Amino acid sequence: MDNKLIVIEGLDGCGKSTQLELLKQNFPQCRFITFPYYQTPSGQIITEYLKGNYCEKDINVSAYTASSFYAVDRYTSFKTDWEKDWDRGTPLISARYVSSNAIYQMAKLPKADWNEFLNWLYDLEFKKFKLPVPAKTIFLDMPIEVSQKLLLKRYNGDEQQKDVHERNIDFMNKCREAALYVADKQNWTMISCSDNGQPLDIDTIHQELIEQIKETLICLS
Repeated sequence: MDNKLIVIEGLDGCGKSTQLELLKQNFPQCRFITFPYYQTPSGQIITEYLKGNYCEKDINVSAYTASSFYAVDRYTSFKTDWEKDWDRGTPLISARYVSSNAIYQMAKLPKADWNEFLNWLYDLEFKKFKLPVPAKTIFLDMPIEVSQKLLLKRYNGDEQQKDVHERNIDFMNKCREAALYVADKQNWTMISCSDNGQPLDIDTIHQELIEQIKETLICLS
């Protein structure tokens, strides 16, 4: 199969970055990418957006404009960086992808509009921009009350270091609802990252990720 892209998705504080670094030791044959590409011109637009510098009064508009920021960043990274790896068939593992737009931006809309938004998003990124479609998306599911504690620990107790999304607990709960909705529709693989209100240890999550990725890479070979 030509499609060798695996996406690791999850809400803020679920441990994606930690797991990605650990996976590099287990899968040296893979190219690892992560989004957004903050150090690029397109990434700088996203940085300003996350600081709250685009004060759009209509949150329904923001769902589409913000999605466009992230989509353009993904497209420019593909054309200037990892398209060559895709073309030569290198297995790719990505932290965040189009799925992040589906989660974070769709959550701004009424639930009745979710399917319309998903159709628009997938048409934009996969058909219009012709970005690679993932072979598998793995969602690290961490309840918001647990992830908020981990985020606060990451920022040494400083709430002000959280971005515009991380500070909004109500919005984050809506994002988790949106994530579970898309996961069901798109048949994502779910990995539970907590037990009885406590985060699972990093290695437990890591071993399950390894098994899922190994199984997928065998199927793609």
